[in-house]
Amino acid sequence: MLMLLSGISTACLAKSVRIVSPDKNLTVQITDQDGLRYSVTFNGVTVIRDARLGIVFRDRPAFGLQGERLNDITPKTFNDTWSQRWGERQHVINQFTEALTGFTLPDDSFAALQVRWRVYNDGIGFRYEMLGSGEQGIAITDELTESTLTQSEQAQAWWIPALGWNRYEFLYQQSGFADIDRVHTPFTVRRQDGIHISIHEAALVDFASMYLDQRRSGTLKAALVPRSDGLKVLTRDDFISPWRTIQVAPNAVGLINSDLIINLNDANMLGNVDWVEPGKYVGIWWGMHLGKFSWGNDGVHGATTERARQYIDFAAQHGFDGVLVEGWNHGWDGDWFKDGDLFNFTKAYTDFDLAAVSSYAREKGVRLVGHHETSGSVTHYEQQVERAYALYDSLDVRQVKTGYVADGGQMKRVDEQGITRYEWHDSQYGVNHYLRSVELAAKYKISINTHEPIKDTGLRRTYPNWISREGARGQEFNAWGSPPNPPEHEVNLAFTRMLSGPMDFTPGIFNLAANGLDAENRVQTTLMKQLALYVALYSPIQMVADLPEHYAQYQDAFQFIVDVPTDWSHSIALQGEVGDFVAIARKQRDGEDWYLGAITDENERVLTIPLSFLDANVRYQAQIYKDGEEATWQTNPYQYVIQSTAVDKEDVLTLRLAPSGGAAVRFALIKR
Repeated sequence: MLMLLSGISTACLAKSVRIVSPDKNLTVQITDQDGLRYSVTFNGVTVIRDARLGIVFRDRPAFGLQGERLNDITPKTFNDTWSQRWGERQHVINQFTEALTGFTLPDDSFAALQVRWRVYNDGIGFRYEMLGSGEQGIAITDELTESTLTQSEQAQAWWIPALGWNRYEFLYQQSGFADIDRVHTPFTVRRQDGIHISIHEAALVDFASMYLDQRRSGTLKAALVPRSDGLKVLTRDDFISPWRTIQVAPNAVGLINSDLIINLNDANMLGNVDWVEPGKYVGIWWGMHLGKFSWGNDGVHGATTERARQYIDFAAQHGFDGVLVEGWNHGWDGDWFKDGDLFNFTKAYTDFDLAAVSSYAREKGVRLVGHHETSGSVTHYEQQVERAYALYDSLDVRQVKTGYVADGGQMKRVDEQGITRYEWHDSQYGVNHYLRSVELAAKYKISINTHEPIKDTGLRRTYPNWISREGARGQEFNAWGSPPNPPEHEVNLAFTRMLSGPMDFTPGIFNLAANGLDAENRVQTTLMKQLALYVALYSPIQMVADLPEHYAQYQDAFQFIVDVPTDWSHSIALQGEVGDFVAIARKQRDGEDWYLGAITDENERVLTIPLSFLDANVRYQAQIYKDGEEATWQTNPYQYVIQSTAVDKEDVLTLRLAPSGGAAVRFALIKR
């Protein structure tokens, strides 16, 4: 006999509890029948079925395998709005139903682990919470959590491999589940009925990163990146795991419009962070990737005082906020990729005057952006990092780009006994190192842009100075990658990597084929797609990535890069399909203008976009930057048209996107 009372159903030998989203469209059902399991239903359709829960310990019984019985729960609904210092939107609605599930063992004692659930209108998050006294030395050897997707035989997925040498810098693959093995998150799925799902995690702190290990088709087991000692996590007996997250949407753009990941993180713990400054920057960077300059003295050294002044002048002329200088410090000569112990983070090369360049930048209303490449030698870096931050602080440097270019599994640390160990970037050790650097940077009012990072899990809410990161194949692969980024790459990013948070992709290349249109290493987009990326791929800091001289030939197109902001009060994904195209609109923070970016894969498209997102009772001048009628990325990437027309929210905009093309629009307020 089955009874249903106040959302809790009980049977003689098993119990299940139900948690429903505020809009009643998403339901989680937890049961203790045949072990601890959960299911997820969206609009009456079961999308996750009978998925396991549990954690395995080294020195104590596993949770989820002891015949635990589910206790009663009392779901509670929360609804508040919080504000970001910077972000895709200024005000974030945080509405969910929460329940804490406790468990009783067969001997009627209480289990030490609980599971906290939050069910939003756009997805769910759950985490394990251990009840203990704070005893050290609790070792986790495995996690039993699963996401068992229904209709996986007909579904399509977009993914990159986990535990690979190139960390997260792989091309996204689209496939059925038969081709999936171990994959990173975010992991994006489109079901045959059009429902879209993304599996990820939030608030990754003092824990191993999670990847997904497919067992039988559609059963994705949570797997934890190992430490060098073979354990997955070494912690206390009162630990809290990261949130395991499942975003669910009726269409592809619903995933982009979700705030689930950032909402599941704790509030800002740094206090007043007005010193965190979004903006655009240029840099002595792309020339290295093209082979025009070198990072060290074993070529034409790029980071010279004279060249830095030239970039500062260019930034000041166009109102850009910063100038990144890579290769300024000792350690770049020789095989720095394999030996990060060469780097000195406070000693400049003789042809680069750090103090003079910083002073010159301030005189011009620009700030120097610092750079620390570690080659993954993290103990060597940690021994110097506070002195390096203090030096930058004394020179009014407020942002630092860090790098960890070592291969996966080759992050070098030296333990307390002086023994060298090698860790994965996304192991518990790596996770903690990255966060330590961000916390220390906050002490000096410095923001961090991490390259070769741990994946984003929304910690920018808790630590707003973690302003951006890489964590995917960026623009530099177009200079030397084999193959370079294909036309669908940036569209794939919008529905995969970008669901986790901002990416420093470094758009804005205007010399699209430095070695000729037929060369393998070239940018496989039109010029207009490079403009559209400033809106389509979000970051609060955006690089104007090309060499300054390459912008001179297309000054009218360059004006969009000058105008486009990087901080927004509203963002709306309007249209799109994973891997095919996307159109996103954003409203400038502390301003009246809207911007739109639309990009496509290798296929030409015509988009019809209603402008209903614009403010009511307002006229705008739509400044439209779009591909020309004969434009195509292969043979004619530079043909474009710039038009202006008056519009309001009742109008519809038609945009032709060339193969691997794009359109960028500024809606400038005429009158209110």
